[in-house]
Amino acid sequence: MTISMTPSTKISSINDDIKHNWTINEVNDLFNLPFNDLMFKAQTVHRQHFNANEVQVSTLLSIKTGACPEDCKYCSQSARYKTDIEKERLMEVEKVLEAAQKAKQMGSTRFCMGAAWRNPKARDMPYVLEMVKGVKELGLETCMTLGMLSEDQAHQLQSAGLDYYNHNLDTSPENYNNIITTRTFQDRLDTLDNVRSAGMKVCSGGIVGMGEGINDRASLLAQLANLKPQPESVPINMLVKMEGTPLSDVDDLDSFDFVRCIAVARIMMPKSHVRLSAGRSAMNEQMQAMCFLAGANSIFYGCKLLTAENPETNHDIALFEKLGINTETVFDNNNEQEVAKKLHTAALDKENEHLFYNAQ
Repeated sequence: MTISMTPSTKISSINDDIKHNWTINEVNDLFNLPFNDLMFKAQTVHRQHFNANEVQVSTLLSIKTGACPEDCKYCSQSARYKTDIEKERLMEVEKVLEAAQKAKQMGSTRFCMGAAWRNPKARDMPYVLEMVKGVKELGLETCMTLGMLSEDQAHQLQSAGLDYYNHNLDTSPENYNNIITTRTFQDRLDTLDNVRSAGMKVCSGGIVGMGEGINDRASLLAQLANLKPQPESVPINMLVKMEGTPLSDVDDLDSFDFVRCIAVARIMMPKSHVRLSAGRSAMNEQMQAMCFLAGANSIFYGCKLLTAENPETNHDIALFEKLGINTETVFDNNNEQEVAKKLHTAALDKENEHLFYNAQ
């Protein structure tokens, strides 16, 4: 894929090739594009692969909260920090399935379950596997985030019907030790390898606004985009500052810098769902709308993301109505009519792009 690397040069056309050898300099060149050019490029890429007026909706439930032994500096669930999060045991399977049923009724198509563990213990796996099976039987896509996984654990989850496994890289390799010291960046990559080897889809992204530099954001996105294959789901989180954590007083991230992260992620990972994830409670409707325009096409419904605040579901529904956005249904690649419609939309977008530049 050829990408113009100078802001003064017209944006090159995008083809369907997926690039897996991004350099930090190339990514920074995207970040440095004039804002309007960056947004147009991101929207053009987005329309080639997705319906621009559909957003995938997931629900995230904390199935085991607090007392995590890790030292992630952003996390209120770490046992190392004095926060107001109370330790809770692993939820009963029936309670999890009740929550999943409610999520489905509210319009979610994927149910994500998160546990504050370094890694799941053998005694916990039977209950976790029952949760996956039960949620799957409800007709929902299934996702879990349980910390690091061994090869055997990944295969157990896949056999139970787990569709996605979330394991974020969090930040760049260069900045990683400033945020986390209790597991390595390579540990995270190893878990993603185990997930892929087991045949599951990958959900992996990161957090911005943790005091990182511009190069760190570029490096994080390069790490994600250079995975083969790229993650099917890429959550871009804006830090939610939690009292009692080391990052509670870090400077706020500029809103335009965050929107740029969404747009660059969309360009680099054209076929991935880019999730506008944590931090939405601090964003007004206009900022969220700009993120959707930049290529975000996935969100979490519900008032909580594990322990962080999230907009109420009725607020999201109202915003979708204002923007003319529909919730995405689970796409069947064998549905010929849907495929034809997507190809027709992509052809129209390409024609519009050609007309736009001929008018310059």
